[in-house]
Amino acid sequence: MTTPITLALDAMGGDFGPSVVVPAAVAFARKQPDCHLVLVGQEEKIREHLPGGEPSAQLSIVHASQVVGMDEPPANALRGKKDSSMRVAINLVKSGEADACVSAGNTGALMATARFVLKTIPGVDRPAIITALPAIDGRTWVLDLGANIDSSAEHLMQFAVMGSELVTAVEGIESPTVGLLNIGAEEIKGVESVKQAHQLLRASALNYIGYVEGDDIYTREGLDIVVTDGFIGNVALKSSEGVAKMIRHFLGVEFRRNPLTRLAALVALPVLGNLKKRIDPRRYNGASLLGLRGIVVKSHGGADRFSFENAIGIARKEVEADIAGRITETVAAQLQQKASA
Repeated sequence: MTTPITLALDAMGGDFGPSVVVPAAVAFARKQPDCHLVLVGQEEKIREHLPGGEPSAQLSIVHASQVVGMDEPPANALRGKKDSSMRVAINLVKSGEADACVSAGNTGALMATARFVLKTIPGVDRPAIITALPAIDGRTWVLDLGANIDSSAEHLMQFAVMGSELVTAVEGIESPTVGLLNIGAEEIKGVESVKQAHQLLRASALNYIGYVEGDDIYTREGLDIVVTDGFIGNVALKSSEGVAKMIRHFLGVEFRRNPLTRLAALVALPVLGNLKKRIDPRRYNGASLLGLRGIVVKSHGGADRFSFENAIGIARKEVEADIAGRITETVAAQLQQKASA
């Protein structure tokens, strides 16, 4: 009998806490009978959102008395809230009682706590946040998305290695293409760290295709991974979410303008439905914290049930693919190669 995958969910994290996390867990458990979900947080509040107020064979509760606020400084959460739902969920991964952790909580606190508890993989200086964004030929994976505001050339190189391992494992792409985000494709453009990273990537065994620009994330066919620092990556992510919302808003306004446009909306309803699905940020919810000795997935803080369920699915895929183990092996091989060179 196959051992079930166990996922620890920070039930108190995010803008909506148990009112989103618990229903998402219930829905996910019904679809994935091979998974066991541990709801971590204040037990009374968790039970309020469980059917009948009781856990099931696939759902269990681990009580945690404290909650990390969405605007709480990471240092406060790390030092003063050792019994927070976030910390306890990550501890379960550390102890081996859970295969991965999913949280919609404070990003800074999650990164700081995960790094402190799980530690980084030997050879990885900084963890990075990665997620997929919609593109014309499927999706493009982008990292870092906010964990590291200022990254050196070596850090960008490490991000590329970790991103390649993730995409190979999750997407089944043997040699995913890697682009380095820059303000232009010309060799002379870019800050010094980007230029140095460009040289490192060109000399690597990765399938590096050179500099890419912001619009390439969404429009360049055959682009699998885009590497950048956390400041630029986070701006790109939030910008794409804003554009998607703006498009939906403008379409709604125009189709409600008069009786004729409302009639046109009825005719176009199947097309509009498909467009909404393709650009819906909720479908891409779930950013992975790569470079840790364990799997941690960050959900958007404002996630609804559908969004959070998607984040749980990301964690499940990464456990199945043994992402942390794959990255550990790849980085170890690179370190050995450097030492013998």
